[in-house]
Amino acid sequence: MEELVLILLTFIFVLIIYELFIIAPTKRRRALKKEKKEIIEIRYLVARYNLDLKKVDYNQLLQICGIVSSLDIALVVSLVAYVNGLLLELLVGFVSAIIVILLSYHLVYLFYKKKGMIKNGKRKQN
Repeated sequence: MEELVLILLTFIFVLIIYELFIIAPTKRRRALKKEKKEIIEIRYLVARYNLDLKKVDYNQLLQICGIVSSLDIALVVSLVAYVNGLLLELLVGFVSAIIVILLSYHLVYLFYKKKGMIKNGKRKQN
Protein backbone atom coordinates (compact mmCIF):
# COMPACT_ATOMS: atom_id res chain seq x y z
CA MET A 1 0.00 0.00 0.00
CA GLU A 2 2.86 2.36 0.79
CA GLU A 3 4.33 1.76 -2.64
CA LEU A 4 1.09 2.75 -4.34
CA VAL A 5 0.90 5.93 -2.26
CA LEU A 6 4.52 6.75 -3.15
CA ILE A 7 3.84 6.29 -6.87
CA LEU A 8 0.62 8.32 -6.72
CA LEU A 9 2.08 11.21 -4.72
CA THR A 10 5.20 11.35 -6.89
CA PHE A 11 3.07 11.31 -10.03
CA ILE A 12 0.83 14.15 -8.80
CA PHE A 13 3.77 16.24 -7.57
CA VAL A 14 5.77 15.87 -10.78
CA LEU A 15 2.69 16.48 -12.94
CA ILE A 16 1.96 19.75 -11.15
CA ILE A 17 5.58 20.91 -11.45
CA TYR A 18 5.71 19.86 -15.10
CA GLU A 19 2.44 21.64 -15.81
CA LEU A 20 3.56 24.88 -14.14
CA PHE A 21 7.10 25.11 -15.48
CA ILE A 22 7.07 23.30 -18.84
CA ILE A 23 3.60 22.99 -20.35
CA ALA A 24 2.05 26.33 -19.39
CA PRO A 25 4.98 28.47 -20.62
CA THR A 26 5.11 26.46 -23.86
CA LYS A 27 1.40 27.06 -24.43
CA ARG A 28 1.83 30.78 -23.76
CA ARG A 29 4.79 31.09 -26.12
CA ARG A 30 2.90 29.20 -28.81
CA ALA A 31 -0.24 31.34 -28.32
CA LEU A 32 1.79 34.54 -28.58
CA LYS A 33 3.75 33.03 -31.49
CA LYS A 34 6.95 34.34 -29.96
CA GLU A 35 9.07 31.38 -30.85
CA LYS A 36 8.68 27.95 -32.35
CA LYS A 37 10.51 26.30 -29.46
CA GLU A 38 9.23 22.82 -28.67
CA ILE A 39 9.85 20.64 -25.66
CA ILE A 40 12.34 17.85 -26.11
CA GLU A 41 9.70 15.11 -25.92
CA ILE A 42 7.90 16.49 -28.96
CA ARG A 43 11.13 16.92 -30.88
CA TYR A 44 11.93 13.28 -30.10
CA LEU A 45 8.53 12.11 -31.36
CA VAL A 46 8.92 14.12 -34.57
CA ALA A 47 12.50 13.01 -35.21
CA ARG A 48 12.18 9.35 -34.25
CA TYR A 49 8.61 8.50 -35.22
CA ASN A 50 7.88 11.13 -37.89
CA LEU A 51 4.91 12.62 -36.01
CA ASP A 52 2.98 15.11 -38.17
CA LEU A 53 2.50 18.23 -36.05
CA LYS A 54 0.07 19.68 -38.59
CA LYS A 55 -2.43 16.91 -37.85
CA VAL A 56 -1.92 16.80 -34.08
CA ASP A 57 -3.73 18.95 -31.53
CA TYR A 58 -0.64 20.54 -29.97
CA ASN A 59 -2.23 21.22 -26.58
CA GLN A 60 -3.36 17.60 -26.32
CA LEU A 61 0.14 16.45 -27.23
CA LEU A 62 1.59 18.68 -24.49
CA GLN A 63 -0.80 17.19 -21.95
CA ILE A 64 0.03 13.64 -23.04
CA CYS A 65 3.76 14.38 -22.78
CA GLY A 66 3.25 15.82 -19.31
CA ILE A 67 1.30 12.80 -18.09
CA VAL A 68 3.72 10.32 -19.65
CA SER A 69 6.80 12.07 -18.27
CA SER A 70 5.26 12.31 -14.80
CA LEU A 71 4.36 8.64 -14.83
CA ASP A 72 7.88 7.75 -16.00
CA ILE A 73 9.47 9.69 -13.16
CA ALA A 74 7.05 8.21 -10.60
CA LEU A 75 7.85 4.68 -11.76
CA VAL A 76 11.60 5.23 -11.67
CA VAL A 77 11.46 6.85 -8.22
CA SER A 78 9.40 4.00 -6.82
CA LEU A 79 11.75 1.45 -8.38
CA VAL A 80 14.85 3.15 -6.96
CA ALA A 81 13.21 3.25 -3.52
CA TYR A 82 13.61 -0.54 -3.30
CA VAL A 83 17.36 -0.47 -3.92
CA ASN A 84 19.96 0.00 -1.19
CA GLY A 85 23.30 1.67 -1.81
CA LEU A 86 23.96 4.95 -3.54
CA LEU A 87 25.92 3.61 -6.48
CA LEU A 88 23.39 0.86 -7.13
CA GLU A 89 20.52 3.38 -6.85
CA LEU A 90 22.17 5.59 -9.47
CA LEU A 91 22.78 2.68 -11.79
CA VAL A 92 19.26 1.25 -11.45
CA GLY A 93 17.74 4.72 -11.75
CA PHE A 94 19.65 5.59 -14.90
CA VAL A 95 19.05 2.29 -16.68
CA SER A 96 15.39 2.07 -15.70
CA ALA A 97 14.79 5.71 -16.67
CA ILE A 98 16.14 5.11 -20.18
CA ILE A 99 14.07 1.95 -20.62
CA VAL A 100 10.85 3.44 -19.22
CA ILE A 101 11.14 6.63 -21.28
CA LEU A 102 11.78 4.77 -24.54
CA LEU A 103 8.89 2.37 -23.91
CA SER A 104 6.42 5.04 -22.86
CA TYR A 105 7.09 7.30 -25.84
CA HIS A 106 6.85 4.28 -28.13
CA LEU A 107 3.34 3.80 -26.70
CA VAL A 108 2.59 7.46 -27.47
CA TYR A 109 3.77 6.81 -31.04
CA LEU A 110 1.47 3.79 -31.31
CA PHE A 111 -1.43 5.94 -30.06
CA TYR A 112 -0.83 8.59 -32.72
CA LYS A 113 -0.13 5.99 -35.40
CA LYS A 114 -3.53 4.43 -34.71
CA LYS A 115 -5.12 7.87 -35.08
CA GLY A 116 -3.30 8.36 -38.42
CA MET A 117 -1.13 11.28 -37.37
CA ILE A 118 2.20 9.93 -38.56
CA LYS A 119 3.65 11.22 -41.85
CA ASN A 120 3.43 8.54 -44.54
CA GLY A 121 2.32 6.08 -41.88
CA LYS A 122 5.91 4.95 -41.36
CA ARG A 123 8.66 5.44 -38.83
CA LYS A 124 11.97 6.89 -39.86
CA GLN A 125 14.55 4.18 -40.27
CA ASN A 126 17.90 4.57 -38.53
